[in-house]
Amino acid sequence: MFALVDVTSMYASVEKIYNPNLRNKPVMVLSNNDGCVVAACPIAKRLGFKKFVPYFQVKEEAKKAGVVVCSSNYELYADVSSKMFSVMSQFCDELHEYSIDEAFMRFSPRLHDSEWLALGYEIRKTIWREVKLPVGVGFGPTPTLAKAANHAAKKLDGFRGSAVINTQQEKQALLSRMAVADVWGIGGRLEKRLIAMGINNAYTLSQQSPAKMRKYFSIVLENTVRELQGELRMTWDEIRPAKKEIYSTRSFGKRVTTQDELRAALATHAEIATKKLRAQHSLAHSATFFAANSPHDDSRYVKQSALSSFAVPSNDTRHIIHAASDALNKLFIPGVRYYKVGVGLLDICDEKYRQDDLFTPNTDNSALMAVLDSTNARYGRNTMHFGARGFQQNFAMKRDFLTKRATTRWEEIPRIKC
Repeated sequence: MFALVDVTSMYASVEKIYNPNLRNKPVMVLSNNDGCVVAACPIAKRLGFKKFVPYFQVKEEAKKAGVVVCSSNYELYADVSSKMFSVMSQFCDELHEYSIDEAFMRFSPRLHDSEWLALGYEIRKTIWREVKLPVGVGFGPTPTLAKAANHAAKKLDGFRGSAVINTQQEKQALLSRMAVADVWGIGGRLEKRLIAMGINNAYTLSQQSPAKMRKYFSIVLENTVRELQGELRMTWDEIRPAKKEIYSTRSFGKRVTTQDELRAALATHAEIATKKLRAQHSLAHSATFFAANSPHDDSRYVKQSALSSFAVPSNDTRHIIHAASDALNKLFIPGVRYYKVGVGLLDICDEKYRQDDLFTPNTDNSALMAVLDSTNARYGRNTMHFGARGFQQNFAMKRDFLTKRATTRWEEIPRIKC
């Protein structure tokens, strides 16, 4: 049996943990540079505020409605997420972290449906008691059915945060109330084609011939149908495969106009991307670097890019930063007010398949990178970093509504008066 645990409005819910004054207030969280709404708590949603809307469009309306606006506090969200996963791991044989706000659980014991339902309530209760996050829990014999049960637990009337799809009766009752677009992996384009064939809900999709779905669509949809029918087709690696390309890119809070600032920004994103590369135990054969101004500027739009290839694939931050420095002369144009910069790691392979070059020595220092990663994991992000990124980044992204990083910064620990 599988379960999917998913947090309700993760970012907004985390903001309410360490600021009790927000518990019963509408809260919205903004994206990088306070650009768009990326999270809204249920109270804010009931007031009509939606995700992915530019903040400037709803700024005045939010102010009138008393909505509390927060900048994205990724450091806090990641730490709280880690605590939640630690609690979840106590309940299952195996835990697979799917994203910052959801994870799959695998169970070996066989229980009655009522016992699974009760376990779901116990998981919700424990996560709330230990972490103060509201979650939904869905159980199913396949990851796709667990995902569908989670949708029912959180969105359908009659459920209180826990649902099970195991028997044929449960499949028909729940999947028939679920739009085909809500099935895991069904995108907008695929939804239109399915609806044109008369497949409007998840239950109708589950009744299709897998071979027919493969013939007219793809093996991916065939596997989705088989999973909806209760046949296990996914492994952990297929649920979240290693990325073939890794990018770190961000727009600046303040325009960058000097070569030194652009060099520091490239080094910063090289660090971020390479850390992600090591986290999935991979190596990159090449890297791409780019910098651009805004297409909305009065001056002409400029986007410069450069590609670096490595004789020996690497996940050593030093090598990526060195390549970024070499690319700088091609990227920087005097007079351009840069708005966005990025680093991409390409042609990625598993590090266990490393193939060195006979004439080029491998100069990766895996021990140094391990110390760097473990130090930052233990003492907080950016405790240790490369000097190339500088120490005062005036171009850092705009976060006017940033809340305290209450669990990772000594100087920001909440004070309690009693």
